[in-house]
Parts: sequence; structure tokens; C-alpha cells
Amino acid sequence: MTSQFIDFQTDPSRYRHWRLAFDGSVAHLIMDVDAKGGLVEGYELKLNSYDLGVDIELADAVQRLRFEHPEVHAVVLRSAKDGVFCAGANIRMLGQSSHAHKVNFCKFTNETRLAIEDASAASGQIYLAAVNGTAAGGGYELAETTEHIMLVDDRRSAVSLPELPLLAVLPGTGGLTRLTDKRRVRRDLADLFCTTEEGVRGARAVAWRLVDEVVPPSGWEGAVAARARAIAARSDRPAAAQGIALTPLDRRITPDSLVYPHVTVALERAARRAVITLHGPRPGTLAADLASIHAQGAKFWPLALARELDDAILHLRLNEPEVGLLVFRSEGDAAAVRAADALLETHGGDWLVRELRLYWKRVLKRIDMTARSLIALIEPGSCFVGTLAEIAFAADRAVMLSGSRAGDNRPPAALTLTALNFGAYPMGNGLTRLANRFYGEPDSLGRAEAAIGTPLEAEAAAAMGLITVAHDEIDWDDEVRVMLEERASFSPDALTGMEANLRFAGPETMETRIFGRLTAWQNWIFQRPNAVGESGALKRYGSGVKPEFNPQRV
Repeated sequence: MTSQFIDFQTDPSRYRHWRLAFDGSVAHLIMDVDAKGGLVEGYELKLNSYDLGVDIELADAVQRLRFEHPEVHAVVLRSAKDGVFCAGANIRMLGQSSHAHKVNFCKFTNETRLAIEDASAASGQIYLAAVNGTAAGGGYELAETTEHIMLVDDRRSAVSLPELPLLAVLPGTGGLTRLTDKRRVRRDLADLFCTTEEGVRGARAVAWRLVDEVVPPSGWEGAVAARARAIAARSDRPAAAQGIALTPLDRRITPDSLVYPHVTVALERAARRAVITLHGPRPGTLAADLASIHAQGAKFWPLALARELDDAILHLRLNEPEVGLLVFRSEGDAAAVRAADALLETHGGDWLVRELRLYWKRVLKRIDMTARSLIALIEPGSCFVGTLAEIAFAADRAVMLSGSRAGDNRPPAALTLTALNFGAYPMGNGLTRLANRFYGEPDSLGRAEAAIGTPLEAEAAAAMGLITVAHDEIDWDDEVRVMLEERASFSPDALTGMEANLRFAGPETMETRIFGRLTAWQNWIFQRPNAVGESGALKRYGSGVKPEFNPQRV
């Protein structure tokens, strides 16, 4: 795939592949992919197949439904194409894409599907799939993310995961894991299902728990509408609240930087790193109460910062593949950041504040899952407090300057915990980042919780295990330089493997199994000649020529 700038910002007026329709408390998210609307040239998006461009629109729609439409309690995922729900990821796109693009495409696709599941589980905006045709591969994986799958019983419509027999790859955006962990499909039936090209339809699909119900064509629309209303009635979202508009980001891109109002990214390409500076709220701009939060909407500092940071991370993933090290810094009034956290804690029961906290949870997970080395530098003038401190805990190393610099009248660097560090932002393994950090050390976690609200300078933070190491002014510049240069000198592949294994401690969940096990295998398979070689399945798909497989099992 040719290199080009990929922009993750869009809005419904620019959609080419999706449209939204509203019916009271029910929204219909309708897939109608423009076959000529591929992200790059070289393939057509036939049969509602998708590429990254289609998924960028889907992610935007899911996000806007959560923030702009509190009155929507149920979302029906459906297709506008006759006889096809979704054919999954576009095979021609996969065949011509670089390995890095395939990996990042699959990762973003999975994060979007997890956002759908998060909306159903945590936001009270519950998703239903109305499968009115063939749902194959990633199309069925999309349906799997919903809480209820309906399948029309017309003897044509079926669900399938045919990647293994057709393409020599896996249903790698969670299909295998959701079969067993979410839908509780018996593993031998899952094996049979995943090796059957034509898929499963009708009563057998219900019996195997691949779908929740089948409906005859004559009663289809009425059954979908009734099921959606019943699902909407389970929601705790407000019926008459006013949503907020997710206005376009103020973003300036230069050859060596990305600049937003609250996030600055300096690209140091020769050193293969990006320095991401997070800016605290400007004096006098932070909302004072719940009404002010709603009035500020997308300009409310925690939401504005989360949106900018999310966009920056996605930009770095897809547009700066050789930048292997992300250095996080922060600047601002720590007291103001603590006040913002207090607002999010006090008003956590409000639908908008709940959505904001859930969004921060997803942004932090995106950082956890980014295949870059993450280093946090905590210096005088920084504001790693509460929610922003989560970034220091997500980092592979957090380094703190002890004391002050000569001539700097700012107080020494400090790290401050708030209540939000102890439950608001769980990782993919279900643990908070502090519980993940202190896995097997309940006393350490207890000491951290007892220190809520106390600014912890370097010695105290180090003694409590909240940072990796502290350096004084004499050593700071040299120690940081050596650390960053050493990191950049290591094998990127080995670093990615090490970091992915070390970032998540403790229990496995469906989410960690998808990213940590299924995706790892898929990434390896994507490199193998049986899939991507000149005689491989992805290259020969649709040519009428059978692929040639090396039979060695390794």
C-alpha cells in the first residue's frame, strides 16, 4: 500500500459508507459502503467489505452517538445492501497492504469494536445486529460485538468465519475469542464453524449460539423494531437530555509537529521519537459545576484534551511508523488538574461525565496498546495528577526530577493521586493501572490509596514505587539522554514483544486474549508465505488458482 496521510477526523456530513437514522430512543447505524470509496486505489469495496476508511467512519459514528445523542438507548447495526450484511475486511486491500498497515488496521478495528461493547456495557447505549444477508468474516465479527444478533431466516442469510479455509489467515479482530468467551460457543462447534466456508444459517445458528434468534422474512422489520424497543427499555440513559456537539479539532500539522490547544507533539525523527506535551487547563477556563461542564461541551478541558490526545496517538501509529519512542511530558497548574478530577468524581452519575470518563478509559487503553516505547518525564511545572498520572503509570518507565533546577522558581516536581486512579480507568485486564503495577503487592496499593490528594515529590514517589527512578539536577540531562538513546538503539521488534508482555499483569480477559494472543498469532501469520507469498492465499484469492502451502507446521 502506498504511503499517504491518514486522517482520523471526520463527521456525518463526510461519510461515504455509513448513515444514521433516528426513531425516538432507537438509532439505526446503516452500513452502505461505497465500492469506489477505498482509502487508496487498487481495490473496490464490494459487498459491504471494509478498509480503514470505513472503520474510521464507524468509530466516529459510535463516538457521536454516545456524546451527541443521550436520548438514544439502543442502536441497530444493519445493512442497506440487499442480501449482504457485511463481507468483512476487503481482501484486495489486505493483499496489497504492508504488514504494518495490516497490523494497525486490525488494531484500530478491534478498538472500535471494543468501543461498541463498552457502549452497551457501560453507557446504556445497547447495540443490536440485524443481519439481513450474509455476514462473513469481519462482518460476523462486527455482529459479534453487539449484545443481540438477529438473523433473517430466508435460506440465504448465514454467518461465517471463513478466513482459515479461504485466506489462510484468522478472524483476527476478535472473532475466535468472542465465539468462546462471549457467545459461549462450544469449542468443537467453533472449530467446525471456522473451517466451513459456507457458514451456518437458520435454526442451527441459534442452536450453536452463533446468533440469538432467527426471524422469517415476512415479520423481519416488525421483529427488529420490537426487539430494539425492548432493548432500549433496559437503558438508564436520560430520555430528554441535550447532547453536546463534537466539534472539529483545532489541529495544525507541520513537518515536525502536531499542535492542538492542549497537546503538542514534537517529532524528533533523527532520534526516532516524539515528545508529547500535555497542557493543563488555562487559568480561569475550567468549569466550576455540572451546568458549566454541559455548557462548555467539547471545550471542557478533560474532554478536549482526551480528543486531542486520541487523535495524536492514532496519527503517530499510522503516519509515523518509524517513530518508536513516545516521551510524555506535562505542563500546567496541578491544582487545576486536581479540580478537574474532583468534578469528574463528584458528578460521575451524570450521563455526560460518565461518557467523558469512559472516553478517557478508552484513550488510556489505546496508549496501553500502542506498539511504541512509552517514557514519562516528571519535571518541575508538570501536572501529572489523577487522570494525567494514569499516563505515567501506563508508561514503560516513569522518571522524575528530584528537587528543582537552578534558576527555576517553580516548586519541585510532584505526582498526585486522586480517587479516579482507583477504579475509573481499568485496563484491558480489568485491573487499574496501579493494581497492575502492584500486582501481588496489596500493601503497596493500600499505601498509594492512603496518599490520595498528597503531592508526592521524587523521594516519596520512589519510595512508594510510583516511579521507576529519580535523578537530581546534576544527573538529569545525561541520564535521560542515555536512557532515550539506548531505547532507540534496541530492536523495535524485540521491544514491541517485551512491552506487550510486560504491560499487562494478572488475569486474562476476552480483551487481553484478543490483543495479546489472537492478534499476536495473526501478526505472525500475516508474515508467512502461505498467506502473503506470491503463491499464498491472500495473493491468489479470486484468481481461480489454488494457493500453494508449505506443509511444515512450526
